[in-house]
Amino acid sequence: MNKLRDAIYGFAIGDALGVPFEFKERGSFKCTDMVGFGTWNQEPGTWSDDTSMTLATCKSIKDKACIDIIDIRKNFENWLYKDGFTANGETFDVGNTTREAISLGYGLDDYYSNGNGSLMRILPLAFTKATDDEIRKVSAITHAHEISKKACIEYVNIARKLIAGEKINFQNKKEDQIESSGFVLHTLEASVWCIFNSNSYKDAVLKAVNLGDDTDTTAAVTGGLAGIIYGYDSIPKDWIEKLKNKKLIEECLF
Repeated sequence: MNKLRDAIYGFAIGDALGVPFEFKERGSFKCTDMVGFGTWNQEPGTWSDDTSMTLATCKSIKDKACIDIIDIRKNFENWLYKDGFTANGETFDVGNTTREAISLGYGLDDYYSNGNGSLMRILPLAFTKATDDEIRKVSAITHAHEISKKACIEYVNIARKLIAGEKINFQNKKEDQIESSGFVLHTLEASVWCIFNSNSYKDAVLKAVNLGDDTDTTAAVTGGLAGIIYGYDSIPKDWIEKLKNKKLIEECLF
């Protein structure tokens, strides 16, 4: 069984489920299936920058057989400026910090640059021997504040424990205590909360989308973990059939 494949498909499906509902307020909608259009007017199964940057990271690891910061950044530039690593040949939904950092050539380290733009692409490192310092450096390509770097390390460590079949500890909360904004710590907590409060891949990612606000990233980060736990075969087949550009996904897996 290829846990990386489980995770990346789980991630991409979560992303695609959330794309039509991004920025919508919790309780103002109900996601029950993979649909299209909505916020970004994209066809069903279209994934966003979350999956694009994750695949760009995967491809660099595959090509270089190591964590190569320069090569990963080049792949990000290919995505942002040339529409590489996209679901349908179109780059959309780019975070402000990510865009500015790639344009400048270095990550932003102010407190207000703690969106979830590095957390959403860090999952592939869980399947490598990347050190904490290497995880920090991959985050810092765009998000260089210590909060973002620590969140990435924590997410990778959670994923590694799940890959090894270990349990993770989490102080559970009620849904109204969970925030699902684009702030990196909100995304991390919301995603782990969705895992703890569901019993299947489908339930986990739908719960994530229905939290509202940053729906695609919350569901993607949740979906990566849920894919590890429940496996590729647990993902609804019709969702996989609708998923765009599976050929690219397969080409980027290492």
